[in-house]
Amino acid sequence: MRQLTNIDEIQAYVSDKRNGGCSIGFVPTMGALHQGHLSLVDESCAKNAITIVSIFVNPTQFNNPTDLEKYPRTIEADIQLLSQTGCDAVFIPEVETIYSQDFKAEKVDLGLLDKTMEGFYRPGHFEGVVTVVQRFFSIIKPDCAYFGRKDFQQVAVIRKMVEWLDLNVKIFEGPTTREKSGLAMSSRNLLLKQKEKDEACIIFKLLSIMVDDAVNFTPTEVKNKAIESFKKTTLTLEYLEIVHPRTFEYLETGWVEGATVCLVAYCGNVRLIDNMEIIPFSN
Repeated sequence: MRQLTNIDEIQAYVSDKRNGGCSIGFVPTMGALHQGHLSLVDESCAKNAITIVSIFVNPTQFNNPTDLEKYPRTIEADIQLLSQTGCDAVFIPEVETIYSQDFKAEKVDLGLLDKTMEGFYRPGHFEGVVTVVQRFFSIIKPDCAYFGRKDFQQVAVIRKMVEWLDLNVKIFEGPTTREKSGLAMSSRNLLLKQKEKDEACIIFKLLSIMVDDAVNFTPTEVKNKAIESFKKTTLTLEYLEIVHPRTFEYLETGWVEGATVCLVAYCGNVRLIDNMEIIPFSN
């Protein structure tokens, strides 16, 4: 597995592989890797001749400086994990490399996507996401890129960016990987004490109850019942919304195929994000 740190290196590597007729799969990460990331790497390896993983904690998508400072960084462990997969190259650039003076991201109209949920509670977050992914795509020019469904809204933002800019890259969404307890795997889980991890398991349980409740109740009723249940836990709910899977409009009186509940809850000082499809798409 090659370890690359500057743009000339990664572009020379990609150019060489493309000249050999190889397809390029790309998995962007912020490190602190877990099985969810590795499942995306495996998927890329299965569908592409070459798989590149990036490790870059992107400062522009953090609206809270303390959150950026505390974000876990485990670079040596990450490289060790990737070396045990089919990953061909890992790109680990510095901030100055990604945000060089000659780079300027194109603006993307995200519509409702950057005004609801994460867009509302983390102003500027998705602008930072669009900027950094646009930058990586311009450097690597992958054929396919892989993202996890845990960041459901972020995947929608990336798809919108690709459509808006007419980029020649296919976006693949991998399912949320969960621990045995049901807790969604996240780099931030490293910040949880065992007692907090045990408490955070209630997120998955309540999401599952909402799926069952959808049979008999409207979206608003399901949402309100879940909010009342959260009040009985040790977690602090930041938001809980049921949305249309494509437009991200809030659902209130009626269900649609793919209707998805999205939430953020704090366990102690750790911000946890999760989602679950409530109404499956019919075959």
